[in-house]
Amino acid sequence: MVKRTGARSLSVKIASLKLKNPVMTASGTFGYGEEYAEFIDLNRLGAIVVKGLSITPRLGNPTPRVVETPAGMLNAIGLQNIGVKAFVKDKLPFLRQFKVPVVANFFGDTVHEYVSAARELSKAEGVNALEMNISCPNKQEGWIVFGTDPKSMDGVITEVRKATDLPLIVKLSPNVTDIGRMARVAENAGADALSVMNTIRGMVVDIRRRKPVLANNTGGLSGPAIRPVAVQMVWDTCRAVSIPVIGMGGIMTAGDALEFLIAGAVAIAVGTANFVNPVATLEIIEGIEKFLAEEGVSDINDIIGSLRVNE
Repeated sequence: MVKRTGARSLSVKIASLKLKNPVMTASGTFGYGEEYAEFIDLNRLGAIVVKGLSITPRLGNPTPRVVETPAGMLNAIGLQNIGVKAFVKDKLPFLRQFKVPVVANFFGDTVHEYVSAARELSKAEGVNALEMNISCPNKQEGWIVFGTDPKSMDGVITEVRKATDLPLIVKLSPNVTDIGRMARVAENAGADALSVMNTIRGMVVDIRRRKPVLANNTGGLSGPAIRPVAVQMVWDTCRAVSIPVIGMGGIMTAGDALEFLIAGAVAIAVGTANFVNPVATLEIIEGIEKFLAEEGVSDINDIIGSLRVNE
């Protein structure tokens, strides 16, 4: 790696979406943006990814639906959200005042619901890209098949691609045998970028009651415990496709984020860390800047995909 001096560039590009730095927020951990505005300057983020949206509002799963684990947390929120129309009317105006790209995460129970949500969000002023959630393991209904069955994945992405001209990011499920194969399916169906990875299914048992702690029985594991798995999946995905990959899963520090970038991710998303430390995203941005200075690297793109594997 060539060392350089001078100003540092943290700017990256995901399809036509330009980010001032590679640090994004992970959907479901940052609300609709306004919740964190009192803690950080939202303009300093690379992008804001809002809580997942469905075409109609959802109440989510019964409680308890969150439990702490030794190196993270298990959640079964059940995709509670206010719905696309309420988001556009009540939440998006606040986000328009900031000079930071807004990525709307969305999902559906059917292909029609996916398409309807994508179409409505694409018409909204202030939405700069879409992140399509086909991988959340919190629902017991059949829609999870979209993220684990290649044919179903191809079908739903193909239809959503027709419904939007915005950059389309597809969030992959880790609960598959071959993440590279699924990544290629998404790329061929029209995805402009991929988010890797979503939470891993898990369970916590109350040993006194002999019952699962979560009312939903199982939930999605996030936090530092899953980071090594996520880094490998990002690496595998980057080797399988030519479109940009956004890495996520257990990122707590700048060092964690840099692992993903070196493994090939163009950007990263911070999730569970936001619950522990509301200013984690800014600390990670500052940490990346410090690393580049220490390494004498002027452009962050010079370290993306720079992993030297052992022979």
